[in-house]
Amino acid sequence: MDRRSHWENVYHTKSATDVSWFEAEPTTSLSLIQSIAPGGRIIDVGGGASLLVDCLIAVGTWEVTVLDVSAAALELAQTRLQERAHRVKWIQADITEVQQLGTYDIWHDRAVFHFLTSLDDRAAYLAQLRRALRPGGYVVFGTFALDGPEKCSGLPVCRYDARSLAATLGADYSLVKKLEHSHPTPGGTTQRFTFAVFRRAV
Repeated sequence: MDRRSHWENVYHTKSATDVSWFEAEPTTSLSLIQSIAPGGRIIDVGGGASLLVDCLIAVGTWEVTVLDVSAAALELAQTRLQERAHRVKWIQADITEVQQLGTYDIWHDRAVFHFLTSLDDRAAYLAQLRRALRPGGYVVFGTFALDGPEKCSGLPVCRYDARSLAATLGADYSLVKKLEHSHPTPGGTTQRFTFAVFRRAV
């Protein structure tokens, strides 16, 4: 099963509130984003059915784009937002293949990067990041930590700490902030995450 088919199947067979990554309140991501800037252009890569978009819209100062490989996940978010959905740009695409994203002040990803286990996929992702993030812009990563799960949704993942994320991004990105986070899943387990904020060189 390819990446798109896998995630379509997940969102067609499970409730958005039952998947392990569900957060009723995405407080860690939101607080990191708000610590960087009070508003601007932001893309949530792999945002899917996440409630982060609801929070950003409520603030009222963000121009929000949500990208996800799953059309079903995006439809769940759009249905939830109802008339507010028109305030968001929605992109249904694989981040390693999409042609044009536009330019952003902040790139947020709590859902995709740790699933990219091949060098080619990571290289394609980082090329997209470089094209889309303006010089001086910020990357907010939430990835599985070194002591986090080895698999998620039946797929293998790569685990990171702030140092290995910095090495993967390269010298054009400087670490601004890092923290470790324990995420309680709907199933009653705990997943360890690394959150890190990087700034692209001007």
